[in-house]
Amino acid sequence: MDQRLCAVVLAAGLGKRMRSDRAKVLHEVAGRPMVEHVVRAAEAAGVDRIVVVVGHQAERVRDRLGERVAYAVQSQPLGTGHAVLAAEAAVGEADHVLVLYGDMPLLEGPVLERLIAAHRRSQAAATLLTVELDDPTGYGRIVRDAGGRVVRIVEEADATAAERAIREVNTGIACYRREPLFAALRRLTPANAQGEYYLVDVVRLLREQGLEVQTVPAPDPEPVQGVNDREALARAEAALRQRIRRRWMAAGVTLIDPASTWIDDDVEIGRDTVIYPNTVLAAGSRIGEGCRLGPGAHIVGSVLGRDVQVWYSVVEQSELGDGCRVGPFSHVRPGCRIAPGVRIGNFAELKNAQVGEGAKVNHHSYLGDARVGAGVNIGAGTVTVNYDGHRKHATVIEDGAFIGCNANLVAPVRVGRGAYVAAGSTVTQDVPADALAIARERQVNKEGWAARWRQRVRGRNGDGVR
Repeated sequence: MDQRLCAVVLAAGLGKRMRSDRAKVLHEVAGRPMVEHVVRAAEAAGVDRIVVVVGHQAERVRDRLGERVAYAVQSQPLGTGHAVLAAEAAVGEADHVLVLYGDMPLLEGPVLERLIAAHRRSQAAATLLTVELDDPTGYGRIVRDAGGRVVRIVEEADATAAERAIREVNTGIACYRREPLFAALRRLTPANAQGEYYLVDVVRLLREQGLEVQTVPAPDPEPVQGVNDREALARAEAALRQRIRRRWMAAGVTLIDPASTWIDDDVEIGRDTVIYPNTVLAAGSRIGEGCRLGPGAHIVGSVLGRDVQVWYSVVEQSELGDGCRVGPFSHVRPGCRIAPGVRIGNFAELKNAQVGEGAKVNHHSYLGDARVGAGVNIGAGTVTVNYDGHRKHATVIEDGAFIGCNANLVAPVRVGRGAYVAAGSTVTQDVPADALAIARERQVNKEGWAARWRQRVRGRNGDGVR
């Protein structure tokens, strides 16, 4: 029977090199904060409990991760060893501790599974995940004795020239037996160039006690790369987005131009969907089968049914039913529920609107806080006038109604089933079912007026109309 394993994720640091008001681990990669990617990797590896050590902007980290993890607080930034020690009570009676860093967004479950399996087989006091780099600058080096056994880890700031030439580096990720880990952490001292309690010094202390320290090589450097500055953040973004694109193409999604297609990590896409260039599918979006998205589509946190087409348009926090068509150059703002078969044409804007099956909103119209029935035609330039300067009001347009061009529907107002609103009308009262509403000035034609006007101008100018 496997012994209990607790993951401790270090997420308390400020991240000064990011030069940001936001905690480093909250910077997003492919639509998720970095620390959430790490937590998801630990979950995928099957750990029994996850403790996140928080400090700087602790409440913001809690808000993003919620109750899926436990928390420990590092009250002062005194180093990585101090941070792990702060988690001792939250770790509880776990038999083993997996230490992770919240700034490794490319970390994957299989990498951790390999480390955990090796640690459980060996029952070493510590099992380190290491990697060999052509350029190890910035990493702690793995120092071994003549027999190849790990002696200690030396940080670059404290390393000799010979030690800096070592290519095997510490990723920071390691599994420990709980009791020797915390015993060693309590013996740490800040006798180093940074004046901090280094977690890496635990390795030396364990070896001095004659306890075994093993290593497991990472098969690829990419998943264990940390992010310390904006340049590294951009590299992580590019690497993760490439993984995401490959995953969806393997699942039956066509990307016409993968390099210009941006898909966030938690997006879901149905097979046989085709995504055209310069399209963004942002966090929380669910795309059905057989859709056509782009060029230039931007979908944010929205649910699209089957066979939906969106091109050169934005859809935010809304639902589009099967067979809907949106665009070009339209904006479906948050809170919209669009039934199957609706057509939203060019330069239309909708906000908090429900649109019934088969309705058409084709040209230069605005529907805000509107409830539109099935089969309704919204003429070009129609506006639901929903805001009185203090409150929003609803417009209701019942099934089969026809709204002529350039109509203003001043909310709150209801247009009944099958009613017509004449073009150019400003409607301020309810329209009964099957009625025709005309709300505009009566047309007056003044015979001969234009000819008389031209004659007057000609007389003033002396040489005709200018």
